[in-house]
Amino acid sequence: MGMKRKEYEAALEPLTLELVSMARWAKLTGARIVVLFEGRDTAGKGGAIGAVRHALNPRQCRTVALPRPTEAETSQWYFQRYVAHLPAAGEIVLFDRSWYNRAGVEKVMGYASEAEVAAFLKAAPKFEKLLVEDGILLFKYWLAADQSEQEARLRERLEDPLKRWKLSPVDLAARHQYDAYTKAREAMLKATHTRHAPWTLVDFNDQRRGRLTLIRDLLSRVPDTHEAPEAIDFPDLGRAPVKESYGMLKPIKDFEV
Repeated sequence: MGMKRKEYEAALEPLTLELVSMARWAKLTGARIVVLFEGRDTAGKGGAIGAVRHALNPRQCRTVALPRPTEAETSQWYFQRYVAHLPAAGEIVLFDRSWYNRAGVEKVMGYASEAEVAAFLKAAPKFEKLLVEDGILLFKYWLAADQSEQEARLRERLEDPLKRWKLSPVDLAARHQYDAYTKAREAMLKATHTRHAPWTLVDFNDQRRGRLTLIRDLLSRVPDTHEAPEAIDFPDLGRAPVKESYGMLKPIKDFEV
């Protein structure tokens, strides 16, 4: 049985406070943080990213979810378009899928040749070593979900008009490639699970529990980030607050049920 919402929200609240403290630490120290969220379709990457960033300043913490490469981008060095989104000092970047597209969906769906995939698996550890040696804190997460869960979530997207936009032709085609994705993942892990940039697999069959597990792990692997909020002088106005004044236009009223 999945974790209940109230239990989840109660557990998430103190972790969110720690994430805010981590962001404050990053800003004060100039740390650069990159978190990769990888996994099968419907694994829960979007929800996990939302749980990490929902209380953080969007100017400091941003999500990168790149579309298919353009014709010009396909002629570039493979990592080039990802490099443009790496963080500056004090920033946190969350990749909703990353350069590992080449080892996953591109390989399984035939968008990349075997030679291109092999070249990527050889280059990725070297690329990540450069990032880490330059001081970037790099965290790589694979969100794991059973095929029965994937099927249930795809059907939910199909039946819910608010989630239908999430159901792409690639998602539908991937339903029949579960084993191929498993094989591709294992090859990816074997080639790119390194001392300087290890992978962490998280069970996301229960998405709420998975989010909490991922956030706890992330916080445990960042240096001691407890930073007290900066003191802000907030003196009394010295007078009674006034009501808003309007010119020619009037505000609309609240929606009435």
